[in-house]
Amino acid sequence: MSFRFLEFPVYKEAKKFIKNVYTISSKFPREEQFGLTSQLRRAAVSIALNLAEGSDRGSDNEFRHFVDLSIGSLNETVAILDISKENGFISSKVYDIMLAQAEGIVKQLSGLRKTLKK
Repeated sequence: MSFRFLEFPVYKEAKKFIKNVYTISSKFPREEQFGLTSQLRRAAVSIALNLAEGSDRGSDNEFRHFVDLSIGSLNETVAILDISKENGFISSKVYDIMLAQAEGIVKQLSGLRKTLKK
């Protein structure tokens, strides 16, 4: 069995993004370990996991649903990064870098969604 999602450029970009999320969140205050740190990591990982799960669904319509879930997870991740910036857990510079990465990923996800038949 082939795992086609492994070849998706957006999946590869999502993995880089996730790695950066883990690096950034490892510097969050200890008291956030079960709060923002955990939520941020779970949201980021969900971007890739939804792509993986949806890629083997029986129809483009089902796959599109999982691409939508990936976009939702990316939005959640960006919101948590914004909250983290406001609380001083990350700098504006780090936020801007992560936002640029997120924008690139959402463009790819939106493009993938458009290619899937309705």
